[in-house]
Amino acid sequence: MARPVVAIVGRPNVGKSTIFNRLIGDKLAIVEDKPGITRDRIYGISDWNGVSFSVIDTGGIEIDGEDFILKSIRAQAELAIEEADVIIFMCEAKSGLTNSDEEVAQILFRSGKPVVLAINKVDNMKRAEDIYEFYSLGFGDPIGISGSHGTGIGDLLDAVTALLPEETEDEYDDDVIRVALIGRPNVGKSSLVNAILGEERVIVSDMAGTTRDAIDTPFERDGQKYVLIDTAGMRKRGKVYESTEKYSVMRAMRAIERADVVLVVINGEEGIIDQDKHIAGYAHDAGKASIFVVNKWDAVQKDDKTMQHFENGIRDHFLFMTYAPVVFLSALTKQRLQKLLPVVQHVAQQHALRIATHLVNDVVSDAVAINPPPTDKGRRLRINYVTQVAVKPPTIVVFVNDPSLMHFSYERYLENKIRAAFDFQGTPIRIFTRRKSENEG
Repeated sequence: MARPVVAIVGRPNVGKSTIFNRLIGDKLAIVEDKPGITRDRIYGISDWNGVSFSVIDTGGIEIDGEDFILKSIRAQAELAIEEADVIIFMCEAKSGLTNSDEEVAQILFRSGKPVVLAINKVDNMKRAEDIYEFYSLGFGDPIGISGSHGTGIGDLLDAVTALLPEETEDEYDDDVIRVALIGRPNVGKSSLVNAILGEERVIVSDMAGTTRDAIDTPFERDGQKYVLIDTAGMRKRGKVYESTEKYSVMRAMRAIERADVVLVVINGEEGIIDQDKHIAGYAHDAGKASIFVVNKWDAVQKDDKTMQHFENGIRDHFLFMTYAPVVFLSALTKQRLQKLLPVVQHVAQQHALRIATHLVNDVVSDAVAINPPPTDKGRRLRINYVTQVAVKPPTIVVFVNDPSLMHFSYERYLENKIRAAFDFQGTPIRIFTRRKSENEG
């Protein structure tokens, strides 16, 4: 199921990150009263009255002179238009309607995409009157909101969800493994697709960001059906796009949403950079099975320890994804390429693995016997029973006497014991702690 996407668009410093945090109920975006402070495009899931959708906070505008501000706003708005199903166009009452607001409005208006106009910083009755000038933008009734106080957010969400398309069912059968390739521009995603398929199905160029759209390519190998979802690089090569790699994230998110297995492609020549961590983090947060694919391995000077050193570097940088295997290959020479699909198939199976309740209880009981939970102020966590409630990713509920006594380090210990018993290679495991109610078992 692919969730619909909502993008929050507007000029700098209208409070986009604050509203984003309100919508997803978290503090993911950095909020600071300084234009352009959001350094990374941030992605989250929101749910309103049972309707689930993805939210993109399209901050990320680097401020570098007036002309560059306008170019950045235009680039940001155009990308949001392209990828989003509904756009929240944010202005703010304090400074009133500006030329920059009108610039964004023109782009949005031409797009034909559904737009909800939200006027932030409506913190008192005087400000409530200030929203009327925004009618001139042509997007119907402006909705007055306050990110800091939370007022008007319900009205905003009602308006947004009324315009959302329904979640779309995927057109592929359950036995098809959907594989998304993600990574920053020019790590060789398209070359890897072509190498796997054995034909030039995707345009390849040395210039970063030449893939135009996410392209689905079904194929079959050794009786197993796959679909490769190649995520687009950056759409244009103007100054704005060259100055930042954030603009490819929205498209990558859509591919991740639809995938069973995510290949996090890293350029072996360049090594690991922070952007790789951000991109891999999206796959982890989405609960997808993942494999690190180190491409361009043919171009790396190596001895018998190089591969181990590189893998150690991945483990150090990606501490949150110790479960993900690493495959070294070259899309150009096809060196070690044959190792990839068997690993894809294996982690897809682990991602969908369901363990019988009595087996997982046996493992946890043994783990508790070896290493009992520590006490907290004289009270000890007591685990009553454990059961797996979902797959993709494997999700386990631990019923206990008091969830507040479950320390994250003990939860990590239980996860490690479960992994040691049942493998689960390549997939995150979700563990939830719940209080055992009186009428249970």
